[in-house]
Amino acid sequence: MASSPIPAFRSSCTAAPCLAAVKTLIARFRQNGWLNNWRYPGVYTYAHFHSTTHECLGCARGWMDVVLFDDGGVRVRVEAGDVIVLPAGVSHIMVDHSDDVMMVGGYPDGRDWDNIEEARLDDAGFRAAAKRIMMLPIPTHDPATGNAMQEWIDAPSSVEAGLNDFRDNLDS
Repeated sequence: MASSPIPAFRSSCTAAPCLAAVKTLIARFRQNGWLNNWRYPGVYTYAHFHSTTHECLGCARGWMDVVLFDDGGVRVRVEAGDVIVLPAGVSHIMVDHSDDVMMVGGYPDGRDWDNIEEARLDDAGFRAAAKRIMMLPIPTHDPATGNAMQEWIDAPSSVEAGLNDFRDNLDS
């Protein structure tokens, strides 16, 4: 996934048993500024994305397969100790999992998250979500290592990517 905008940190945080792993992941996320933490046996089993924040997912126990970018997207296996970072707007859905999966999540600076199902989104909702996503800052640190999110910093700006017309037409 080197060319992907989805940072993946394999086996970046290992601890056993599950409660210790949950506490370790939450502590690591909080240390690196990813707050508003939760733990849950996986993620939602319907495609959804967030327009108000980026999200990190850490696997404390077991494994899950998540499809990114909705139908026909990329299937990624996340196993105990792995952390992935999802940019705002990236649709994700859990499509398979171990019986014992336990995930931990967080958001940069503790941002509150919304829950958008693209299948239920009308044109006005899409425009509003796109505008919110384009206004989000790059997180100061990645949740797993605390390093700068260099791939995101080095990515083309919306101007360099030729998105001015798209941005300008969001208010139309």
